[in-house]
Amino acid sequence: MRRRLSTSAHHEEMEKANGKSPPSRLCFLATLAAMFWIMIFYFHFTVLSSNPISIPEQSVPFPSISSKSQRISEAYEALGLPKMMAKPKPKPSDVHLDTHEAPEVFPFTLEKILSIITLQTIENKTDPCGGRYIYVHDLRSWFNADMLRHCRKLSLWTIMCKFTSNASLGPPLENVEGVFSNTGWYATNQFAVDVIFNNRMKQYECLTKDSFIAAAIFVPFYAGFDIARYLWGYNISVRDAASLELVDWLMKRPEWSVMGGMDHFLVAGRITWDFRRLTDSETDWGNKLLFLPAAKNMSMLVVESSPWNANDFGIPYPTYFHPARDAEVFIWQDRMRKLERKYLFSFAGVPLPDNPQSIRGQIIDQCKRSKVCKLLECDFGESKCHSPSSIMQMFQSSLFCLQPQGDSYTRRSAFDSMLAGCMPVFFHPGSAYIQYTWHLPRNYSTYSVFIPEDDIRKRNISIEERLTKIPPDVEIIMRETVISLIPGLIYADPRSKMETLKDAFDVAVQAVNDKVTKIRRDIIEGHRDEDFIEENSWKYALLEDGHRPVGPHEWDPFFSKPKDGKGDSHSSSAEAAKNSWKNEQRSQV
Repeated sequence: MRRRLSTSAHHEEMEKANGKSPPSRLCFLATLAAMFWIMIFYFHFTVLSSNPISIPEQSVPFPSISSKSQRISEAYEALGLPKMMAKPKPKPSDVHLDTHEAPEVFPFTLEKILSIITLQTIENKTDPCGGRYIYVHDLRSWFNADMLRHCRKLSLWTIMCKFTSNASLGPPLENVEGVFSNTGWYATNQFAVDVIFNNRMKQYECLTKDSFIAAAIFVPFYAGFDIARYLWGYNISVRDAASLELVDWLMKRPEWSVMGGMDHFLVAGRITWDFRRLTDSETDWGNKLLFLPAAKNMSMLVVESSPWNANDFGIPYPTYFHPARDAEVFIWQDRMRKLERKYLFSFAGVPLPDNPQSIRGQIIDQCKRSKVCKLLECDFGESKCHSPSSIMQMFQSSLFCLQPQGDSYTRRSAFDSMLAGCMPVFFHPGSAYIQYTWHLPRNYSTYSVFIPEDDIRKRNISIEERLTKIPPDVEIIMRETVISLIPGLIYADPRSKMETLKDAFDVAVQAVNDKVTKIRRDIIEGHRDEDFIEENSWKYALLEDGHRPVGPHEWDPFFSKPKDGKGDSHSSSAEAAKNSWKNEQRSQV
């Protein structure tokens, strides 16, 4: 996996804040010995595996009492065991969220003990959920369900109530023109992943109430819906309120203390820039969820991630197709293979005259001049571009579908086109290649065509000529690859369960589990990646497992835009997020 984060070191400062003298060395040794034998019995009687746990022989130094006794106390509390020498917890006001001190590393720590417990489930070959268990936090309804009850306030432009129906898949789409299947198609809002993902999680086959055996911990906070309510006309206190309260609650939980949140993840169905407010200026965009020190340890799954940050990961936008059974997917794939496609390429979109760097104007001009291009121009008011039927019909009749940047890197349209078996043409690597590394092949040429923006902007390369040069046999293989990707790019109906296929939810959950498992193994082995550079996060996403060093890359010029002093974002990111609301307003049906 691509990213690893360091646990925030709060415990030592907590002890100092208490201002109490430590217990004697003898008491501590007794506590440590008791803890060791309790863990041995815990392993023996509660972990169902025939393989014994092997802990490397190593000396256990006598650590500072003040830095370790709190961890031991929390271990007893989390395990439901009698407390021994437990010290009082500090008040919330005493917790310093901004601490950046590197934690002390001890050969025998609470993280190692509980990591061994969790990893042991993977070795149990008789358990189909070994290494796949998910623990779900029980949040109060203010963080999720209450938002749906007040669905009229979820968006400035749209009454979202109709889109939160049918487990947030939206109203069913009638197959009047024969473009869809008769079942499984819904008018799904592109920002509905928060709820869709949470509803799918409720049906996940490996849920557990025992956080110790969980591969990862899910936080069912509707972060996207939360910020969508307050992006326009609200001060930063309102925009940040839910995020701050959530983080404060999580940090008080015993599940958080085990890995400092590195095993936690949540989902937000919006682009990352809505959660990356750089300053506390009232005019700055979004909230600061992803900049909160504690949140930097969590993984946040968004429909568009940042190339330069390590705590967010891209997952597909929702499409209109949400099958309930494997057979629905197989029938759809077979149908996409057999379609006659009369257009070489197509484009659905609108020019962006306010963005001088946009190539959409040139793309639209080229399409208008070509006899083998289909164009759907989008604008305010009634338009075929706003009709799911018209969009899918165009994609189904095209060999290639053009997917330039919009106001931000990514577009929902890319996933709609691949669902139709249309090979995407990207003009910026940020539109897909560095975003959806869990769901799309790293070798982008197997399923798509890449034409650098400057080839259109400066050299006026003909898109038609470029696509015509692709040999027919290569084209057939590429299209079959796109069609084979469909199951992993769609979100199944959360009210049912597919038999064998893995949808976008399954792929994402497995990727999170694998990521956390690797962190646990590194904790046990004492590995630390001292050379990790967060600003190169997009490069790490492209590496195969086991490869860490990164160097110059052909895509460096695409991600070398000026950044602010913190290096967290480029200067136009907030403006891009703000402009994306124009498309949100324009795209309502």
